[in-house]
Parts: sequence; structure tokens; C-alpha cells
Amino acid sequence: MAKILDLFEAYESGDLPNEGGYIISNFFMGNSSYSRIEMVSYGNVKDIYRNDEGITFQADGLKMFVLVEPPSYSNKHIEPCYRDDAHKIPYRFKEVETYTTKRQEKIMVGKEPIETYTAFTIMNETGVNQSFIVHKSDGILKSLMNYYNQVLWKNINIGRTDANKASEMIGAVLPSIINPFA
Repeated sequence: MAKILDLFEAYESGDLPNEGGYIISNFFMGNSSYSRIEMVSYGNVKDIYRNDEGITFQADGLKMFVLVEPPSYSNKHIEPCYRDDAHKIPYRFKEVETYTTKRQEKIMVGKEPIETYTAFTIMNETGVNQSFIVHKSDGILKSLMNYYNQVLWKNINIGRTDANKASEMIGAVLPSIINPFA
């Protein structure tokens, strides 16, 4: 089973893996079930440091985004990449896999990861938003799929059956960012 820790606590305690790992950031909207989940697989680490905005990783990375859109979202006709910053992911509709739940929530995941070169910053946690570090381990794919399942079901309140199916859809994309820098 993978070791999952709060990112900022792991940084303070010196428990961030320098050889690479996975960072998952959850962005929840307080008054809606609209949510974004960003996962970064990183490697080739040169430096990790804290600044006013968050924690900066001087490393190569691949990012994968998941978007949960409630049926009441009024701008669902706008491409995800053209939405305001709080609702945006860097994909067009044709670049995402979409799962529609029984309650008409849409769960979108990018078909291909986005590559980051040289550096990326994980922003400070605010409100209910949170970031976690996941250490590389055997069975990482199963651990990550379980993580997504639990977040969809328990944090975002997607029905359990739909959360399982959506996690399988997300799991189909995960191999493209697992161990890319090995």
C-alpha cells in the first residue's frame, strides 16, 4: 500500500521523496460539488523549496486533471480550458474522457498528461483544498485508484457505484503518468 501524507507536513518533516513521487491536490468549491483534482508525477528532482506561494519543485513533471461538474453548473457549455481559473482544467471537450453519473454529474479526466518542464509550484492550501504526497511503491496503481474512489465517494458525494466506475475510467489513464522518469 502506498504511503500518503499531507504535502506541507511532509515538507516540514523532511519526508518528501527526492527520487520522485506523486502529488495530488484537491480543489473543492464550498457551495457546490464542482471539484478539480490535479495529480503530478515528478522525477529528475534538482531542488524542492518553500516560498510565499507554496512549494516549488525544480523537477520534470506530468500532470493529470480530473474535473467533477454538477448538473446545476451554469457554464457547462464552455470548454474546460476557457473557464475561469477556479473552474479550469487545460483540456478541450475532445481531449477528455467523460463519465456521466446516474444523478447527471459529469466526471472528466484528461486523456493525455500535460508535461511540465524545469519547475512547478503546488500552491498553499486554502479552506477545504488540500495536497498530498504519495510515495512510489509496489501496487501504486491500485492505491491511486482507491484514493480517487474514496475522494469521489466520500468528499464529493458521488454515488458509490458511480465512484467505482469513474475510478476505473481514471485508472485507465493513470499508467501514462506512473514511473515516467524511472
